[in-house]
Amino acid sequence: MRFLDTNILLRFLTGDDPAKAAASADLLVRADAGEEELLTSETVIAEVFYVLTRGRSGYQVERVELAERMKPVIVARSLRLPDKASVLRALDVYETYPALDFEDALSVAHMESSGISEIVSYDRGFDRVEGVVRVEP
Repeated sequence: MRFLDTNILLRFLTGDDPAKAAASADLLVRADAGEEELLTSETVIAEVFYVLTRGRSGYQVERVELAERMKPVIVARSLRLPDKASVLRALDVYETYPALDFEDALSVAHMESSGISEIVSYDRGFDRVEGVVRVEP
């Protein structure tokens, strides 16, 4: 097993370096086929969203397109992610609620899986999420 870093996903998704994009795609295909075991983290996934949607890189990938392109990566058969179900749920929340960034969508997914409906936050974006009650300290 090897750890999958953010830049592999970035090269795969952007294709900005054709050789690295092809190598990254090949790695992910092998992981989906069960030929390569990879481990990654929520931090890596969140960094991909940050860089491609609001980072200083200039990519500015449309949020729904990015969520849809990430789903097959996340469900790859041999990609290990400590809480894959929450990350997949976060992708759905992210697509549904444009006021949330991916990190906030991930918080909502964790709240749901823990049976928590109340969040302590100053971020008014949570006010739009069905089933979430935002309170300030």
